[in-house]
Amino acid sequence: MTKSRSKDIEVLRGHIRDIPDFPQKGIVFKDITPLLKDPETLILTSRLLLDPFKDEKVDLVAGIESRGFIFGTRLATDLNAGFVPVRKPNKLPAQKISVEYDLEYGTDQLEMHRDAISEGDRVIIHDDLMATGGSAKAAAELIKELGGVVIGYSFILELGFLNGRAKLEREIPVHSLIEI
Repeated sequence: MTKSRSKDIEVLRGHIRDIPDFPQKGIVFKDITPLLKDPETLILTSRLLLDPFKDEKVDLVAGIESRGFIFGTRLATDLNAGFVPVRKPNKLPAQKISVEYDLEYGTDQLEMHRDAISEGDRVIIHDDLMATGGSAKAAAELIKELGGVVIGYSFILELGFLNGRAKLEREIPVHSLIEI
């Protein structure tokens, strides 16, 4: 990592706060809202998320609800790609597919419209944080079921101690700005 990039990452790290016992006791929630509030860190985060993919052919960015929508749409715009929302249950109005996955504190479900991905679409999956890797893996399953090709994962934060990368296919690059 270059000295400049290292400095940029430390700036971002300083704008992420810990909220203990949220959403339940024993969980430390990583809150990115201070990073969003500051125009400089908002722009810096967008630039750093774009860097690994700027020379790739990308058709779509799939953002995982809900914080994956924030930078996922910007990443899609910067890549001249479309954006696909990967939603929690009962949020999408048209015909959809779904998958259940494990969280670090339970289970959940993700859904995507059946017509969101076309055969052969090259897709980046984006979320603000990777913990156990369950939601990213679930999003990849949905994309593949519809015939898409996952070409990369994008995260602002990765909780490395939870070993979420182990759930993801090794041959697909994972880009996390900050590993905790």
